[in-house]
This record gives sequence, structure tokens and C-alpha cells, in this order.
Amino acid sequence: MAGKNKKGLKDMLNDAIAREIQVSVQYMWQHVQAVGLKGEVVKGIFKKFAITEMKHAEAIAERLVMLGGVPTTVPTPITIGKNVDEMLKIDKKAEEEAIAMYKEIIALANKEGDYITANLFIGILADEEEHFASFESYLSK
Repeated sequence: MAGKNKKGLKDMLNDAIAREIQVSVQYMWQHVQAVGLKGEVVKGIFKKFAITEMKHAEAIAERLVMLGGVPTTVPTPITIGKNVDEMLKIDKKAEEEAIAMYKEIIALANKEGDYITANLFIGILADEEEHFASFESYLSK
């Protein structure tokens, strides 16, 4: 029997949805609020990633419903940042956390024989790693 602190796959999918909603709003508002030369450079990336994250939320929610769950509508806390560098640092950390979470989901889904969920998250993980690398790259410039 699993311990009380051990989350099931459906709970983890809802955590992932909450995170995806969070970053989709966070990145879109950063897109709107990014100013200055660096802001002009990253505005498009923020918007592009916001849309990608919302598509992730949709795909995860569809999978959760297929598994008999109910998707959350509540995002994890949204943090915008006061300037572009702060935004990028916040976003890099969010992507780092997502990568760790999604690796856990993939491992659990594989352990439970849910290869559809595992494959969904393998695809999403690739996007998150790209986002992480982009934010890291812009921070170093």
C-alpha cells in the first residue's frame, strides 16, 4: 500500500495541468510586460511558449479525463518578475521544476503500464527542455 504522501498518477496529472496553466498565463503576461531592448528580443519567445504550455494543459487534461479524472482549473502561483532578467530566471526555474515533475510522471506511468501517458509526457518533456535551454541562453546574453 502506498504511503499517504505518495501521489497517484491522476493527482500528478492535475499538478501538471496546474503548472501548465500557471506558466501559460505567466509567459503571456511577461510577453505583454517585457520592455527594453532585451524585452523586444524575448517577447516573441514568451508568447510562443505561453501558447505551447496551454496546448500541453489541454493534452494533459484530455488524458486525465480518459483516465476518469477531473482536470483542475486552478493554476499554481503565477510570478511575473519586475524586469526581463528576473522573468527569465523565474521561468528557467519553472521549467527546471517541470522537467523534474514530468520525469517522475513518465516513470510512474511506465511502472503502471500506462504507456500512452508516458509517451504524452515524453513529448511534453522535450518542449520543456527546449524552453529551459532558451531561457538559460537568454540569461547568458
